Parts: sequence; structure tokens; C-alpha cells
Amino acid sequence: MRAVILSGAGRTADPWHPYPETSAALADIVRAAGFEPEIADGPLEGLADLAGGAHLIVVNAGDPDGPMPEGADAPPPSPELEDRAADALDAALERGVGVLAVHSAASTLRELPAFGAALGARWIDGRSWHPPIGEARVRIVGDHEIADGLADFTVFDERYSGMPLSGVIEPIAEHVEDGIRHPLIWARELAPSRLVYSALGHDARAYESDEYRELLGRALAWLAEVPAATFF
Repeated sequence: MRAVILSGAGRTADPWHPYPETSAALADIVRAAGFEPEIADGPLEGLADLAGGAHLIVVNAGDPDGPMPEGADAPPPSPELEDRAADALDAALERGVGVLAVHSAASTLRELPAFGAALGARWIDGRSWHPPIGEARVRIVGDHEIADGLADFTVFDERYSGMPLSGVIEPIAEHVEDGIRHPLIWARELAPSRLVYSALGHDARAYESDEYRELLGRALAWLAEVPAATFF
């Protein structure tokens, strides 16, 4: 099963997230789940150049309208690139694909409304936020099969908060800050496609957690069961 990891680069890189590091960690987890991962630099570029199809798309990139790393420069995408990426994503979702979106994926691919609609939430500047990075308690919730039998765990990471939902989600995990519960990981059925979003994954330390890796492995197994096994 082919997996394409859309990794932050150019306009979707930023000063805070080490995308080469986290995409490599994700590739190891995806490979252990039975996929053959490929890393594409830039989410629009990866979608537009996707030939032969894929069973899984992993999104690990940042805000194209945010600051880039110091000294970096990248031109805005061409309308042709945006159109090709949009067509590829639409075709994938229509025919059946698994999507795993992590952390700052909530702020990427803003050029493609279909991605935000599939995700079910967006990072909104001035409204969304996160506590300081550190030891974070992850609470398993809901009755989704990914969560079945899992226990609460601790991970060193950021916990995205304050992202308003725009669709129905099946909660898998949450965190609590100042007595308020915030969705942290969820699943969505987008027949015939499936999506899992995790607000975790700031840097490689997140993926050093055995419990989090197990959760992601379960998510990938669920995503691999997308009814449409054909390529787009």
C-alpha cells in the first residue's frame, strides 16, 4: 500500500516545526503499519505530482500564509499548481483514500477548501492556541474502535486548543486545560474515504511515546480499511 507524506517545505515550512524530522518519524510509523511511504516536499506539490495513486495521504505541513524560516523565500503557488492539487485531492476523496493529518496540518492547504471541510476543524489565528510545550496528559475518550482498550498516557508535546469544529467528529482523545476539555484526536467517515486528525506532533519527541505510536498504528490500520481499494 502506497503512502505519500506531504511534508512542510517552502511556504508551508515555518520557524517552529522541524518537518524533515517529524516526517521521517511518521514514515517509520507508516512503514511499520504496512505502507510504503514516500515523502513529498510541499503539500500542494505532493498532491499535484501524485501519479499512480495512493492508499494513504499523510499531511504534516504548516500555514502557507505564516512566516517562513529565517532567510527562506518561496514564490506563491501558481494557479495551475493549485488546480492540479485540488483535482487530485477531490479525486482521492471521491474514490476512497485514507488521510492522516497531524498537528499543524490544521493550518495548511488553505488554498484547498475541500481539505478544510474534510478535516472538520481549522487553526484560526487569534482564536486557536496551545499551552507551552511540555509533558501533556492525553485522555482517551469515546467508543471508536481506534480507542478501544487504550489507556490515558503522557507525551511531550504541544496541545492545540480552541479550534472550532466545522463538522461531526468521532472523538478518540482529548486534553484538559484550565478545566476545559479540548478535542485532541478524532476520526471522520467521508464515504468512501476516512480521515484521522491528531493535534499532536510538534517535533520528534512526540513520536518517542510508545503509547502514541500504538494509537497511530491503530489509526493507520483503520485508515487502511477504506472501502475503495482502487487508486485515484
